[in-house]
Amino acid sequence: MGHTDVVVCSFYTADDYYRDHAEKLRKNLADLGVRCELEEVVKAPGEDWADICRRKIAFLGRVCDQHPDARVFWIDVDCRLHDLPAYVRDATADLVGFQRGFSAPTTIGYGNRTRFWEPCFFGIGTSPAARRFVADAVALEASSTLKATDDYFFEESWRRNAGSLSFQVIPSAAVVGRAGATGVSTFFTFGSSGNVAEFRTKVVQHAAVQGPSRRTEASRRWALRAAKAAERRLSSRSGRLTDRLRVVADRSGLTHVLTQGAHRPAGSSRHRQGLVNQMVVQGQRGDLEGVRALVSRLDAAGTPTPAEAGAQRAAESFAHLAAGAGTGDPLPLSWWVWPFPGNFGDWLSPLVLQSVSQRPVTFLSPTAPTLQPHLVMVGSIGRFVRSRSVVVGTGISSEEIELDGRAHYVSLRGPVTADLLRRQGGPAVASLGDPGVLLSRVLPIERGPHNGRVALVRHFKHAGLPLTLPDDMDELSVLVSHPEEIRAFLERLAGYRAVVTSAMHVMIACHSYGIPCALVGFRGFEDLVHGTGIKYRDYALGAGLSGDWEPVVVDLDLRRTRLDDLLREVRIGEDKLDEVQAAVAAGIAAYDGRRA
Repeated sequence: MGHTDVVVCSFYTADDYYRDHAEKLRKNLADLGVRCELEEVVKAPGEDWADICRRKIAFLGRVCDQHPDARVFWIDVDCRLHDLPAYVRDATADLVGFQRGFSAPTTIGYGNRTRFWEPCFFGIGTSPAARRFVADAVALEASSTLKATDDYFFEESWRRNAGSLSFQVIPSAAVVGRAGATGVSTFFTFGSSGNVAEFRTKVVQHAAVQGPSRRTEASRRWALRAAKAAERRLSSRSGRLTDRLRVVADRSGLTHVLTQGAHRPAGSSRHRQGLVNQMVVQGQRGDLEGVRALVSRLDAAGTPTPAEAGAQRAAESFAHLAAGAGTGDPLPLSWWVWPFPGNFGDWLSPLVLQSVSQRPVTFLSPTAPTLQPHLVMVGSIGRFVRSRSVVVGTGISSEEIELDGRAHYVSLRGPVTADLLRRQGGPAVASLGDPGVLLSRVLPIERGPHNGRVALVRHFKHAGLPLTLPDDMDELSVLVSHPEEIRAFLERLAGYRAVVTSAMHVMIACHSYGIPCALVGFRGFEDLVHGTGIKYRDYALGAGLSGDWEPVVVDLDLRRTRLDDLLREVRIGEDKLDEVQAAVAAGIAAYDGRRA
């Protein structure tokens, strides 16, 4: 049944990029049964992006006038709604939307943000106060000669009217890619045209009341957002240009600078963030007692947030690996450690390395430029291979990257990565296989009688999707990092009749132990997992498997799919396990040789 009391509106300019997004949005809203007003606007001579943006004010005013009894939502044309939950659709507040930067309530404020609302999606109620907010913005924009975008006029009207407006903030966890273990279903995908950064210094901005350190952090967040937006915009125009910019950013250290702090706990004060940062550093140094002391300080200052608790678990995992069982000098390893407490597939890298080597394993950030010899293993992080890297089983998620041919390549995940390296002038690599296949050797787990049920394990990017599970299905979290957590996770998997997952390394684990498994993606969210999908074929061919191994796209209501028809029972052969284990041992020897 359609939502007759709601209208979603947007406009777009007459170019292929925005027209394509408009058609996708129109279909998106039609599928949800939501009325929409989408209008193509013609760019007048002399108008630029900022001038087009401020047209949003008058446009929204017209839509509100045309629909006086409907809640009117504005959405940027390259954003998507995957649902319109009742708490948003039927909100009684005058205004409903996300806080600026999709911030948590504990961090918003004019000391942190120059404006209150995130302008890409917000709703206007039908009350006189709500419509006065819009009317005041329209009047101000019409009379102003300032060079400003819609954000400025909406913020001015908000400051004028806020005292008489009720408002409702949408949880930031409702944005696809930002949800964690929150219990909040995601319904909104954020898009970006890439024009924001170009015009930021050319239009009037509100000033934030903040000290230098906060200004620095705000600038970092802006730079990260602008860089991501520019990359998305450029990728729609010229893959080669985007690739070259990515390589320059990676090798110059810009990527490292931009991503530092991007994973800090949301909702923490600066003091608590500082304690969390210290805690993670102590863990990376192998100082478990130091980690626990900082945890005690956090606990004494207040109840830890879920994000802080996740950082604590990651810090303890770092400490366990860096302190290490066995003897010998530590092995520096680059692996992707976020989001905390850690993604199962990425943290297989230090687990396998430590199990094979019986030496401590220390963390080296994959984004940090370094001349220090180090290992790179599990994951689609070929983009971050450096000249001093020793590469064992690493892969790529897209062929639109540049691999560093100066590195020492012992093995690669599969022939797709090997072929790209060779075509780019790098060495020919014959040894193939993802080190994750060694799980059944490094953590021997007997698969006894199963419980008759099916386990669902989502990729962490799919956390919060509004899935409906069959009665015989349980869900397990992929966010584990400590070797003991990983063992417990695998023991639980082994107790199920079968596994359905959207995480490739969960499938690889099933292939190592011989657990029936189905690899799936979710309709409407096919692009959430980074890359072009080549990593699945790369893994399968490298592991000696035949056939198609890309995810099967299924409905969000898993009851509508005959999941048993998708299950495949595979067990990686001993010869391949011998090859991969030998490659790990050779990689350790190569590192020791480079360090000497």
